Amino acid sequence: MEPISSTSTPTTAATQASTTSDSIITSDFETFLVMLTAQMENQDPLNPLDSQDFATQLATFSGVEQQVKTNDLLGALNSQLLVSSIGDMASWVGMQARMAAPAYFGGTPIEIVANPVSFAQRAELVVSDEQGNEIQRINVPVSDDPILWAGVSDDGQPYDEGTYSFSVESYSNDALIDTHTPDTFANVVEIRTVDNTAVVVTEGGAIRPASLVTGLR
Repeated sequence: MEPISSTSTPTTAATQASTTSDSIITSDFETFLVMLTAQMENQDPLNPLDSQDFATQLATFSGVEQQVKTNDLLGALNSQLLVSSIGDMASWVGMQARMAAPAYFGGTPIEIVANPVSFAQRAELVVSDEQGNEIQRINVPVSDDPILWAGVSDDGQPYDEGTYSFSVESYSNDALIDTHTPDTFANVVEIRTVDNTAVVVTEGGAIRPASLVTGLR
């Protein structure tokens, strides 16, 4: 699947948002002037409002108007930066991304960097299915060297294809001293945006924030 890197949608959306905001501001400003005129026409002639009060009201509304326009400009700039970022990340497609996240098992062993606590006496890799049920525990070396999870149960039966979660538990004198999510490697198939955030789509359809990626190969 080709990466989505077109700039037409974000630019159009930003333009529409800016146009809508400008229309709202213009409408509100005209309404404000009508209300200000009515206020002047109906004020008590024996106790009129100070002209400085009117100036203050105009200045306050003008400040809000400028702030809204500034926010719209920043939003448009953010959209452009996001599109540029996606273009830069297009080269990720076809590579393997390293992330501390669940991984898809499609029959091929999953490479995991367990990286247990260095002073632990032993460590275990805990595997859970998509429902969060623990399905396997495996003793792993106290090392940052990559290991392979073959996707095979203790009795030699292969697990079903799907997304599996991993955690590494470190022990000292049989006391649990640390639990963390290890890094896994997943094939990147697409880069796109979701809610104005760049995301990575990996094999199996999992969508992860691009910020989770700590390495590529």
